[in-house]
Amino acid sequence: MPPLLEARDLSKHYGQTIALESVSFEVHEGVTGLLGPNGAGKSTAIKLFLGLIRPTSGSAEVMGERPYESVESRARLGYMPETETLSSNMNASEFLMHMAQVSGLPPSHARTRAADILRHVGLDEERYRPIGQYSTGMKQRVKLAQALVHDPVLVLLDEPTAGLDPGGREEMLDLIRRTAHTFGISMLLSTHLMGDIERIADRVILLEGGHVAEQGELSQFTKETTDLLIEVDDHREEVAAALAKRGVTVVADGSLLVAQDASDADYDVIRDVIAESGARLRRLSPRRHRLSEIFLGPES
Repeated sequence: MPPLLEARDLSKHYGQTIALESVSFEVHEGVTGLLGPNGAGKSTAIKLFLGLIRPTSGSAEVMGERPYESVESRARLGYMPETETLSSNMNASEFLMHMAQVSGLPPSHARTRAADILRHVGLDEERYRPIGQYSTGMKQRVKLAQALVHDPVLVLLDEPTAGLDPGGREEMLDLIRRTAHTFGISMLLSTHLMGDIERIADRVILLEGGHVAEQGELSQFTKETTDLLIEVDDHREEVAAALAKRGVTVVADGSLLVAQDASDADYDVIRDVIAESGARLRRLSPRRHRLSEIFLGPES
């Protein structure tokens, strides 16, 4: 299938400042992570796809059209900005209805759609409260809701977990993933948080210094290793000593024991040692590579 978004040798310069330089990538259906540190060019890329700015050279296309030349292509996108953009005096129901009508929905359809989306994001009971009284997490949900209300093909999310505590962050990521599956709306998640990408993305595009450093299926960056993670609730030191005595050397990694380069025979030894020690096994699984290793490099 053709890509939803495509950057072709895309560059954007602000005077002497280079935000993006000859980047090429595609965004397809599903959840794609646009990952990179602050200043990597993520926000500039989003603005180009939204048609808010024009490229210095190359092109940014939305479903085959250039958004800075075609209003129709922009209507297929939803956008959840990082910055605070909500009217504190309006309630969520009024705001969603307004945004739906701005997107071209007739009033009756806008009212129904707003109610459905607010229910989906968990704000049904709070929809008539002024937005100024909402918590940070609730405001983030309103911002997501307005990006969905006109039923776009793709939603661009700019740092959607910004300002949230760990619990709120997990809830937002679950909501984004559930939205993608429930409504079939694809997502481009722009963030500097690797954990957010690992949590929900299918593919990842890594920007560094205005260039594409890596891109591909998330699974290719998080493959299983031959290291084995062991987590027990008790008798941890006893288990480590018994394993060492039987030729399986483990190293501590926080609350975990790690058997490096474990063989099939080591699995049997670990099973027997844990059973004999009476330790309660919580986890026994291969270690997976993490996205952080892209930054750290192969020697780390």
